[in-house]
Amino acid sequence: MSGPDLLYSEAEDDLRAAVRSLLSDRCDPAAVLGLIETDQPYHEGVWKSLTADMGMAGLLVPEKLGGQGATAREAAVVLEELGRSVAPVPYLTSAVLAVEALLGCATDDAEIAGLLASLAAGRAVGALALPLSAAPGSTPPTAVRVAEDGALSGTIRSVAGAAAADVLLVPAQGPDGYGLYAVEAAATGVTVTPLVPLDLTRPIAEVTLTGVQGRRLAGPGAAETAVERALLTGAGLLASEQLGLAEWCLAETVRYTGERHQFNRPIGSFQALKHRLARLWLEIVSARAAARNAADALATGSADAPVAVAVAQSACSRVAVHAAEECVQLHGGIGMTWEHSAHLYLKRAKADEVALGTPGHHRAALARLVDLAPPAEVH
Repeated sequence: MSGPDLLYSEAEDDLRAAVRSLLSDRCDPAAVLGLIETDQPYHEGVWKSLTADMGMAGLLVPEKLGGQGATAREAAVVLEELGRSVAPVPYLTSAVLAVEALLGCATDDAEIAGLLASLAAGRAVGALALPLSAAPGSTPPTAVRVAEDGALSGTIRSVAGAAAADVLLVPAQGPDGYGLYAVEAAATGVTVTPLVPLDLTRPIAEVTLTGVQGRRLAGPGAAETAVERALLTGAGLLASEQLGLAEWCLAETVRYTGERHQFNRPIGSFQALKHRLARLWLEIVSARAAARNAADALATGSADAPVAVAVAQSACSRVAVHAAEECVQLHGGIGMTWEHSAHLYLKRAKADEVALGTPGHHRAALARLVDLAPPAEVH
């Protein structure tokens, strides 16, 4: 049996070049800093280019349903580049979480197929109405209840992408058990209240439903499977975003330490800093292997995908935070300023660390999956 393919294909390299070119031109640090000082939930121009012009939102959607028919490997490459630029676009929340939840439903249903086609083409933005901290491995509890007449009521906090969404995919408990419902964000009875996030490039909001009529997409059993599919894929591909973030932090820090002089020599020539950057490089190489393994396992439908995702999240969360911390520290005084983009990467890394399961959660999940005693204490 052949092992996982951790290398990038020529097509994946071409995809990376196209996405990086767009982001370099339209989503540089100055553009991101400018956007977060406004009330816009995401960069509409970049999102339009990614979706309508390049078809990136439909990578995970089969061609027969209006998508590109690609795999998690290609989506991982896109997320690496989005992480590298901390792009304020709803790719993870719409093109991954919402799309994967819909793909877990009966896609031969005309309504579900229509939703997928709209998300794939960028005509609509979706969001899975669960807290961003929801993790794979167990059905997340939901505060939303379905009344006898089918109306949905309840409040979900910390929903990423909700402020930008046209369609909310809402897990809810009803008289018939757990279900997944589609709700128009503009419907009467839906209130989306933006919250103050740590990561200003990925807004979160509180979603309140008051007697809202939703369209049931999946019932008991199927709904749990769809939500688990979305969370597992989301966690696995989030590792690639964290990888791209860490790679930018290392590259930017190496560049800066090569230019910044003290005692008439670049500070990057000091042995202590060389050692810190070399250790960080080794961590990123290992994180890349873990992230690529998770993407390949998801792409091939491997039975070991939950293990690969748990390993990737355990590793990549820590490396992304460490890389961002080193970036801020080794930039000295300028690294602590709002004008420099280092703080954007640190905030994204810290927010990603608790998104879709903390490293402690994934370590405990990994222990269960491989039949080892879990850590005595999970943080």
